[in-house]
Amino acid sequence: MNLDIQDLNQWKNFLLIYKFALDEVNTKLKILNEEFLFIHNYNPIEHLKSRLKSPKSIVKKLQRKELEISLESASRHIHDIAGIRIICSFSTDIYKIVDILSQQSDVHVLEVKDYIRYPKPNGYRSLHLIIEIPVFLANQTKQVKVEVQIRTIAMDFWASLEHKIFYKFQREIPQELTDQLRESASLVNLLDKQMLAINEEIQQYKINDPAEAEEEQQTLTLALSSKFLS
Repeated sequence: MNLDIQDLNQWKNFLLIYKFALDEVNTKLKILNEEFLFIHNYNPIEHLKSRLKSPKSIVKKLQRKELEISLESASRHIHDIAGIRIICSFSTDIYKIVDILSQQSDVHVLEVKDYIRYPKPNGYRSLHLIIEIPVFLANQTKQVKVEVQIRTIAMDFWASLEHKIFYKFQREIPQELTDQLRESASLVNLLDKQMLAINEEIQQYKINDPAEAEEEQQTLTLALSSKFLS
């Protein structure tokens, strides 16, 4: 199905509310991260990535699911039109963020998929949430769904590589590469556990100087990235 100019304009207007929802969640997460840093001298979020599906991408997904091609159908059945990825240093941060989000009075958690405790067969690890938040417009309030993916730096690196390979081979990855990816996923999991253990050991030492504490956190994050990329 090809979208004409009129269709595209309708889809763009439809997607505007999802863009507002992304702005709301991004702002909320940045505030929560800064508050956590102020109270605990530590920020659980390394960085955020957000994306909005294109009209063509939404239509293709509806077609794959053999659903009606309409704005109403997309709103009802496609829950990842708006998506935010939260990248953390440590796996424990992931569950901190889930707790923080869940406690927000205007955030309704609709679905949780924990691929960290229960990885996918290919080794993929991440935690996915579908949340619903209110978007306040001039004359109405809309409840909008947003997909939130939370993962560590190491998990994100692995997932990005797997995604590139997946589309490079048009979803048919050779068995040899599949085995290598699964093995790499195990190494990523081991790395996350090792870096968490190091961090917990560091926390046992009393660091009274906030500047020193921040330097320790930056050093550990850099060590994680360097070790994984080497």
